[in-house]
Amino acid sequence: MTDPSELVLLSPEEMGRADRLAARTRPIGELMEAAGRAVARAAMREFGPVRTLVLCGPGNNGGDGYVAARRLAEAGWPVRVAPLAEPRPGSDAARAASLWHGPRVPFSAAEAARADLVIDAVFGAGLARPPDEAVCAALRAARRVLAVDTPSGLDGATGQVLGYAPQAALTVTFFRAKPGHLLLPGRDLCGRLLIGAIGIPPAVLDEVGCRTFRNRPGLWQLRGLGAADHKYTRGVVSVCGGATMPGAARLAAAGARGAGAGLVRLAAEHGADLYRLGAAGLIVDAEPLDRLLADERRRTWVCGPGLDGDEVRAALPALLRAGRQVVADAGALSEAAGEPERLAGAAVITPHAGEFARLFGPPAGGDRLAAARAAARRVGAVVVLKGSDTIIASPDGRAAINDNAPPWLGTAGAGDVLSGIVAAMLAGGEPAFEAACAAVWLHGEAATLAGEGLLAEDLPRLLPEATRRARSRPG
Repeated sequence: MTDPSELVLLSPEEMGRADRLAARTRPIGELMEAAGRAVARAAMREFGPVRTLVLCGPGNNGGDGYVAARRLAEAGWPVRVAPLAEPRPGSDAARAASLWHGPRVPFSAAEAARADLVIDAVFGAGLARPPDEAVCAALRAARRVLAVDTPSGLDGATGQVLGYAPQAALTVTFFRAKPGHLLLPGRDLCGRLLIGAIGIPPAVLDEVGCRTFRNRPGLWQLRGLGAADHKYTRGVVSVCGGATMPGAARLAAAGARGAGAGLVRLAAEHGADLYRLGAAGLIVDAEPLDRLLADERRRTWVCGPGLDGDEVRAALPALLRAGRQVVADAGALSEAAGEPERLAGAAVITPHAGEFARLFGPPAGGDRLAAARAAARRVGAVVVLKGSDTIIASPDGRAAINDNAPPWLGTAGAGDVLSGIVAAMLAGGEPAFEAACAAVWLHGEAATLAGEGLLAEDLPRLLPEATRRARSRPG
């Protein structure tokens, strides 16, 4: 399994703290040399000796660029440097610039257009305002870009673009990735991402106090099964079924079964006959909800898929009053639009972007990570903000970003299956944050196994193989 410390994502501010902590034992100039060397090596591996222009800003990102230019020139590459502005005298970047003795050219779109490869070392991930037009023009003219840290103009904390950011073929960052490398549109603009080890000791992470992670096995572990396990120790999942839209509840139930729940029951006091011709292993209950809640083994419920407002109002408050672990999705979220406190007491809520905006309002400044964290604190539940870059946020401030979901997972019913997977993880004994993280990853892995043309109905049968991969995944 992957070491959880390798899954840490550092905001630009946290990366700055890590740099300063590392500087207690290794000077910033040495880290800059290592960073520039990592960029040069990546260029040599990926592109071959082509006409290269290095666009250098006045800060440490530009310093990395000067080092990369020097290393490439030493390897025989035709390299020119275009400084946007000179580094501050006496700085580490100024020292790196002083060691560059090759050609300097104007920072211009014309020079960028003449190069086969442009190394973007203008601004790093911590840029706080849009680049000026001269920078944007040069980057627009580049035919192929290798970005240092992030493409200039990309916010490393949010993945949002400040004005303009180029499309990179390759991005080289250092020590740990940043949220903006995984959050859209940043993930797409970065192209392929490489993380260079530059000599920062992992121990600095303990002092930085990181709370954001890449969602992978190793951040969580699936419970192993033993000879003494049976259907009740593996967990019981109950799904609230509606009278008019049975397909959604069926998909949630299938997701729970495919993810390893020992027993799945569908509660349908009204319309039970709609469900009885479903999967043979699914038990359908027609008794009133209060009678079903008398069974203490039924601790975990899915409420929302396929339910209308009246059905949600009849079920959700009763489940919460009874202290059940509730995964709230679909109809339950729509019913609480503008009043998210009505979801307080749920274990996990799973809104897509539209549902999230109706519950909490649109994310300020497009910062979905901060918005998900605030929402989790507000309702006291783990929030799964669904998308190609799903964010899982816990009320305690932890958050994970998922990046294994293929585009074809965006199909009707896939979210219903996910709610069932989350419930299966909860019923099996996983804490809410870990349960949600594991479920989101398994969901994406099953979709990858399915390939293009995926139907939501395909996901449950592929979950056992996704589970096997999660258990056996190497570091």
